[in-house]
Amino acid sequence: TETAARKLIQAARDSMDMGFETGEQVLKKRERVVKIKTGSEELNKLLGGGFETGAITECYGEYGSGKTQIGHALACAVQKDDPDAIAVYIDTENTFRPERIRQIAEGMGLDPDKVLKNIRVARAFNSDHQMLLAEKIEELISKQGLKVKLVVVDSLTAHFRAEFVGRGTLADRQQRINKHMHTLSRLADMHNLAVYVTNQVMHDPAQFFGDPTKAAGGNIVAHASTFRIYLRKGKKGSRVARMIDSPNLAEAEAVFMITEEGITDVK
Repeated sequence: TETAARKLIQAARDSMDMGFETGEQVLKKRERVVKIKTGSEELNKLLGGGFETGAITECYGEYGSGKTQIGHALACAVQKDDPDAIAVYIDTENTFRPERIRQIAEGMGLDPDKVLKNIRVARAFNSDHQMLLAEKIEELISKQGLKVKLVVVDSLTAHFRAEFVGRGTLADRQQRINKHMHTLSRLADMHNLAVYVTNQVMHDPAQFFGDPTKAAGGNIVAHASTFRIYLRKGKKGSRVARMIDSPNLAEAEAVFMITEEGITDVK
């Protein structure tokens, strides 16, 4: 009956403790936040110390701007401070390279074999599979007891863009991206882990002045990402990261290099 259903909902709500918290309690929670440091002080500074746990950081940029390289570097860096930390890598475009992980791990002074053992890689073949893999991470944590501290999705939007073509499919596509982002956001929040997603770019023909490049995925991705960074190629092989959106950091730029050892400052 409806009354029984109401009682069930109320009981579920009570058990979930859906009440308010004080600002002080939220601050206490914020003290649990860990910053995963890259090998570039400039990039760390841009991020307020490093890539935050409990948040989604999105990097978007053109091909070769360094999005995937950052993903590989983070999968190693998360193990530098915590040797038991597990990185989960959802690979949608077949860009995960264990050889690259070995190089970066050695550059960080870590045991490359151990680093590779602590990375769980899954190749997502379509958007359904990608969404399912993200949902399965909860099981890795709760059932297998793995200490997952980083989730990389490279690339977030490629499958969705390839499968949902044309204006008629836009609403459906956005709804599914929204659901996927919600799963990732919940993981970050519930388990205090860092989520790093890469995004493709599109050209905005309406933009007459400045850079016409904008991130794919529309407002859904923009609102779901805690930190949003635009990557582009700089001078002499460098990369430039620009903080586009953040709840607490200023819009600024950082210049860094991608070398054999991973991510470093410009020498």
